[in-house]
Formats: sequence, C-alpha cells, structure tokens
Amino acid sequence: MRDLFERSRRGERALLIQPYAPGQDDPELLAEFSELARSAGAEIVATLGARLERPHPSMLVGSGKADEARQVCDLHDADLVLVNATLSPIQERNLEKHLGRRVVDRTGLILDIFAQRARSHEGKLQVELAQLKHLATRLVRGWTHLERQRGGSIGLRGPGETQLETDRRLLAKRVDALKARLAKVEVQQTQMRRARVRNEVPRVALVGYTNAGKSTLFNRLTESGVYVADQLFATLDPTVRRIPGLACGEVLLADTVGFVRDLPHDLVAAFRSTLSEAREADLLLHVVDASDPLREQRIGQVDEVLAEIGAGDLPQLLVLNKIDRVEGALPRLDAIESPGRARVWLTAASGAGVELLREELARRFGRERVRARVRLPSSAGRLRARLFESGAVRDERADEDGWDLDLDLPRQTAERLCASEGAQGEGLRRQLLAAPEAASYNPFAATS
Repeated sequence: MRDLFERSRRGERALLIQPYAPGQDDPELLAEFSELARSAGAEIVATLGARLERPHPSMLVGSGKADEARQVCDLHDADLVLVNATLSPIQERNLEKHLGRRVVDRTGLILDIFAQRARSHEGKLQVELAQLKHLATRLVRGWTHLERQRGGSIGLRGPGETQLETDRRLLAKRVDALKARLAKVEVQQTQMRRARVRNEVPRVALVGYTNAGKSTLFNRLTESGVYVADQLFATLDPTVRRIPGLACGEVLLADTVGFVRDLPHDLVAAFRSTLSEAREADLLLHVVDASDPLREQRIGQVDEVLAEIGAGDLPQLLVLNKIDRVEGALPRLDAIESPGRARVWLTAASGAGVELLREELARRFGRERVRARVRLPSSAGRLRARLFESGAVRDERADEDGWDLDLDLPRQTAERLCASEGAQGEGLRRQLLAAPEAASYNPFAATS
C-alpha cells in the first residue's frame, strides 16, 4: 500500500506553525509570517507555536506537537500547513505523511509569492530556476509500478531507470536550459546598464524592507503608475524611470524587489541580475517604514542583504516614509555628517516632504556638473553628435558657420569628451571647463 494522500487543489485554508527557541517567542515573527501567507493568498484559520529545545531531525517538531497540529487541522478544516522555518526534504515529507496535508516551509512560501508576482521574462525565468532548485531535493518516489524491476530474466528486464531518476534527469536538463536563457537575458540587461553608464546618467535605486512604500515613492518621484498594494512583495520586477524636473538634470530611478528577514540564499543568488540595479547605482534610497517599531532592525537586515549582493559600500540616503502614522512627525531633512546616511522624513502617499527629497537629490548630483554656452564650428559635427548622445544639450542655435550650444552635463562626461576629440576637444575644454560658471556650478545658485 502506498503512503500517499490526495493533495487538495484548494490549498487556501492554512495552519501556521511558528517554531521558536526557549525564551525567544517573538510575536513579530509570526505577524510577518502571517503577512507572507496572506500575500500568497492563504486564509489563516489557526496558528500554533512550537517551542523547540532543538530541532527534531524527523519532523522539526516532536511527535506530540505534530499530533496537536493534526488535531488543529481537523478542527478548522485546514488543508495546508505553513511552517516558519526551513525544512529539510525528509522533515517536510514526514510532516506531510503525519498530518495528511500539504506542508510548505518559509522558502517554499516566498517562492510561491515570487511566482505569482513575476511579470517580466527575466523574472519568470529566475523564479522558475529557484523553484526547480528547491524542488530538486524534494523529489519522492510516487510511481511504484515503475520501480526498478524485477530481475534479469529474459522478458522481465525493465527500462533500467526508475521514475524518480527520470524526474531528476529531466529536472536537471530544465535547470541547465534556464541557466542558459538567463545568461542571454543577463547579457542584454548588462548592455543596457552599460549604455546608461556611458551616457553618465546618474542612477538611483530604491531599496528597503518589503512593504515600506518603495513603489509609492517611485510613482511620486517619477510620475508613473507602478503597481502598488499593501502587501509583501507587491513589486518583484525592477522598473527604471526618469525623475523629471530635477535642477541637476536627468536622473534615473530604479524600483527593486523588497527584502525580508531570512531571505533564502538561493533567491538572492537567483535574483543577482535583478538586484544589479541596486549594486550598480550611484546612490541608494533606503526606504524605511517610520511607523514600524522595529525599523532599526529592518535597516540592519536590509544592510545585510545589500552587503551580500555587493552593494554594502554604496552611499545611502535613508528615507523615513509613512510619517503620517507617527504622532508629531513632520517632513524634514536630517543632515548627518557620516556620508550617505542623511535622513529625509516624508509621506510618499500624500507627497508631504517629497520636495525635500528632490532637493537633496538635486544637491547631491548637481555638485559635479558644469554648465556653459559654447560655440562649435561646422567641422565639429561628430563632437556635436556626441554631446546630444550624452544628453548634454539644453538648447541649440545654428548658423552657416556652426552651432551655439547651451550645455549642462556631468564634469566627468565633459572631461572624457574633451580628451577624446583631439583639437576640437581642446577647443571645447577651453570654453566649457574654463567657463566661470563651470568651476563650481550649483543649480540652486545659478541665475540663468
């Protein structure tokens, strides 16, 4: 007789099990896990704490707690058990057998949410790859009629491969195919990022704990319509838009996936190209829910993930969002001497304090820009084209002898263009970098 049970297609009524060490029963852990479950579409019918002196190798929890969980499932008609821990394959299998219900651990739950939210081609490939890697350790034998068979007599030799081995082989082939497709997509994404680097467009990335309000702030700054919802991992795929109207000129803003405590390492690895928007940014806007009593812990947890993906040393600007939920809090800018850790207090949903953030961005990126009016001869068509390609031309007037250009561009771009264009570049250098307003251009002090 096979030890199998019929898996419900509904899978929505869930019992949540929260394991904890003695003296470490943190209600915030269960609250966050509950939000994860709701974000995945589960209806929470009951919760159960499980005090663990040490993890049980067979089911994580002891047999007595497992019996109690089965009784709670029967009482509330739960057909899904969510465990806020990482289960080994044998623990997951034994729990399913003991409870007679589907069991999903924390990693599986986050993977399920990511699978629901992925929209881009790259995002879907990354999620599927992470899911298959997770599944690879959890294949079990459910096809007893395809057991490696029955001896070596004539007429009784089988195909020589069990269904389990076939599944593993097919899964490995699919993983290899996904890796190859992702490598091609990553090349394309890298080329796009390099184009932005060549054009010297400043890049800012929104990072932060999930549900801190990053996408709402993104929409407010870029005047776009990225999906926003009060749920964990509402945004998965990165989105890049221009921030219009900054005094410093063009700045690109990227909205990235939110972080969460104990984010599975396989997911961090799978989404390394997606998180490249954060790793390759010039500035990180670290968005924090100001009303969260654990906000300092959240900041530390996000910093840990940033360090893991190679973005730990990038300059940061802390954005304390949702101050309308904090009694007495007003929009303000706290300038801190430590580089990159100034704080802007605002409410993205209403726009209160957002202008302070825009001014701070303009101040930071405006310090290294030059602005001047220059004259190019008609023979400098290549240089003129490169200036337009760099987005440096604000206005142009042409006559039969050449062009008068109003330029506004990063000093680094100006120096690179001047150095690469020979005699014409030297002529541009004399006009542009030697212009009185080019020495220390500040968009707030400019009069023209």
